[in-house]
Amino acid sequence: MERRVLWLLLLVLALGSSKSASEYVGLSANQCAVPAKDRVDCGYPQVSPEQCNNRGCCFDSSIPEVPWCFKPLQETECTF
Repeated sequence: MERRVLWLLLLVLALGSSKSASEYVGLSANQCAVPAKDRVDCGYPQVSPEQCNNRGCCFDSSIPEVPWCFKPLQETECTF
């Protein structure tokens, strides 16, 4: 029984630590493909990637002088 508990604990720890701050939590890569000129600020000065993602926003610090934490594009679903 102890061995099962230990394996379960290791599994939970491994899954919890596998997420990186650069992932978009609950967002697709397409939603975060916002051109720099169209970014709408969603954060605050010194916001971390994790804090930004927790707000439901995208984080990309690769382009200087534009918002790094910004609102995602809204995915639209086509219905016929």
